[in-house]
Amino acid sequence: MLDTVRDLPLADLRAQFPLLAQSIHGHPLAYLDNAATTQTPLAVQQAMQRFEQHDRANIHRGVHTLSQRATDAFEAARATLKGFIGAGQEHELIFTSGTTEALNLVAQGLWAAGPAKAWLRAGERIIVSGLEHHANLVPWQQAARMSGAELVILRPDAQGRVHVQDLQALLTPATRVLAITAGANATGERPPYEEMLALARAAGALTVLDAAQAVGHDMLPLTALDCDFMAFSGHKMYGPMGTGALVGKREALQLLYPVRLGGDMVDWVSYEAAGYAQLPARLEGGTPNVAGAVGLAAAAQFIAGVGRSAMDQHLHALRAQALAGLSAIGGVTVLAPHATQATLVSFVARDVHPHDIGTLLDERGIAVRTGHHCAQPLLDHLGLGPTTRASFALYNTAEEVDRLIAAVAHAIKVFQ
Repeated sequence: MLDTVRDLPLADLRAQFPLLAQSIHGHPLAYLDNAATTQTPLAVQQAMQRFEQHDRANIHRGVHTLSQRATDAFEAARATLKGFIGAGQEHELIFTSGTTEALNLVAQGLWAAGPAKAWLRAGERIIVSGLEHHANLVPWQQAARMSGAELVILRPDAQGRVHVQDLQALLTPATRVLAITAGANATGERPPYEEMLALARAAGALTVLDAAQAVGHDMLPLTALDCDFMAFSGHKMYGPMGTGALVGKREALQLLYPVRLGGDMVDWVSYEAAGYAQLPARLEGGTPNVAGAVGLAAAAQFIAGVGRSAMDQHLHALRAQALAGLSAIGGVTVLAPHATQATLVSFVARDVHPHDIGTLLDERGIAVRTGHHCAQPLLDHLGLGPTTRASFALYNTAEEVDRLIAAVAHAIKVFQ
């Protein structure tokens, strides 16, 4: 079913993703693992190739023409991405290898200056939601250990929801950080993060938003959020792997002690000491992935050209179709069925292991993800163990969802 969905011409869009035009085990590929990694369109691949073929050089350090062109391309990518996420004059964007590095940069930066100078100190409180990917939990565990701060979890209810009133009960004058996801990668749950960020900010805490699963969708501009730090990845938004960013208010970014020390992040160096450069260079030590930054900016332009609203309408329809079909299969439980804004379905089947389901789906050319999805504490809390997850992108079709539903029903019949 490759019909146009409102303003979304799927056949034309799919043609921009050459990887999709292949067979797996004799079946057309249905790539439904987009919450892990989306594919890149030709526009992104071509932007990176143009840079590599015409402008490749190290940035900021050379007076020759190629170095200057590479620097211009890098800084133009920064400007494009700031516009894409709705950053304001008060924000700066730091290029990273992805959401994981960005969140580590925040968590480590708040304690790395040492006990006498660190912003985060013993006896203070860090609140992390119970929906988080390990990348927005483990760094805060380490921050608590290293600083002596207290780590408190905003626990979800039995349906995997977190509630504003529960956060209110956890906020104290000692609360220094709230870290929360904009979309749970293991369940699809979308917490009321706008209200939670505002509540924590009003209490005097720094606010950290993991936007990896949301930045490519219909998100509010950053200026509309009470958000000190936002992290995202290129490979979740049709961009290259190994790219991403930390975007923050400059006053908040200044609190972070640099954790990657070396070239390009210093103002001066002697044998005994060094002075650090101003933002953003202060937090971007070493040679960056310039081609990746160019590709990430091209991905943002691609999304903007397609239109986030049209994309989201299509994705929500696919998710609703998958939810209805999977829920009708005996023995299948879909997590967070209420999460209508999700772009994924995560499910368990009674007496059938997710790895077995994933293997049989692969035999039919259907790529899904199985396991804990780097969110083991959440799935343990829900008492469901590992799951099978199908996640959708703008190039997926209703026909592929029908194939998914039929293949899951077949797999359960085989193993039960």
